[in-house]
Amino acid sequence: MPELRKDPIISRWVIISTERGKRPHDFVVEPEVTKGGFCPFCPGNEHTTPPEIMAYREGGGPPNSAGWKLRVVSNKFPALVNEGELDRRGEGMFDLMNGIGAHEVIIEFPQHNQTLSTVSIVQFADVLYAYRDRIRDLSRDPKFRYILIFKNQGRAAGASLEHSHSQLIGLPIVPELVMEELSSSMAHYRLKERCVFCDMIRQEIQQGVRVVLENDLFVALCPFAPRSPFETWILPKQHHSSYVDLHDDSFPKLAEIFSETLKRLDAALSRPPYNFILHTAPVRETKLEYYHWHFEIMPKLTLMAGFEWGSGFFINPTPPEDAARYLREVQLEGTTAP
Repeated sequence: MPELRKDPIISRWVIISTERGKRPHDFVVEPEVTKGGFCPFCPGNEHTTPPEIMAYREGGGPPNSAGWKLRVVSNKFPALVNEGELDRRGEGMFDLMNGIGAHEVIIEFPQHNQTLSTVSIVQFADVLYAYRDRIRDLSRDPKFRYILIFKNQGRAAGASLEHSHSQLIGLPIVPELVMEELSSSMAHYRLKERCVFCDMIRQEIQQGVRVVLENDLFVALCPFAPRSPFETWILPKQHHSSYVDLHDDSFPKLAEIFSETLKRLDAALSRPPYNFILHTAPVRETKLEYYHWHFEIMPKLTLMAGFEWGSGFFINPTPPEDAARYLREVQLEGTTAP
């Protein structure tokens, strides 16, 4: 029997279409065909990108030169630009402002053919540190109210270049989806004086059926009402509303659970394209008792069609309990069965 499930965070309804009951091997994932050729993100080609904003280098070295471990540059084709004034205004009933913001690319490591699921934990942790450092830096600009960090892995997920990278967009407004999370979380807190995310984490760990992985600081789980098959969230067990409050010592632990989650998705689904998004508190609102930062990972396995666009519902053919079990039990390369 299909189920209608309500997301406990923002009250969004999804349809778990158990009649379709898709398992990992039922999804057709087109293998990624590499185009090769010139790559502006590879070492030695630093002069072909916009000037360096930030880089991690062992032993220093001049900007815009080789020898970097991680590099951040402006997007060559930005969605928003950082020069000018917002100029908020109205045209009759319509509201508009200038497209002011920041759009940056985090080139995650120098190796062209690596991905976040194949690099070392140290390299993965560097990417996570960079997210924090860029949020901190851009939060000083009074124009920005929200810093959105996301990754498109694979052409089907929107990646236009093969070299692994993430993106950051500094926005003068808080995105609608984040506003929904904030307002719904606040309503829960006013009613129960508890964070809804903390409640969810406690229950999921107690029940165990939707938990994929956990360590002493973080948990990876398939949410109760997922929008798409194998949607997976990574959350801190302790309450923190802002990603920038994460302690330095916690980043390797986050890298470990994030890396293994991606490895398990790769093994179960034949390296699917995916997106992930960091949801964190708006800038200058970093101590919210009712909100909880988290990563959301969305493998690209289904398409939105007429019903989804017309109704706002999502149809998911794989129950999250099954998805979590598949991910827990999948055999990773180089490991032996228990």
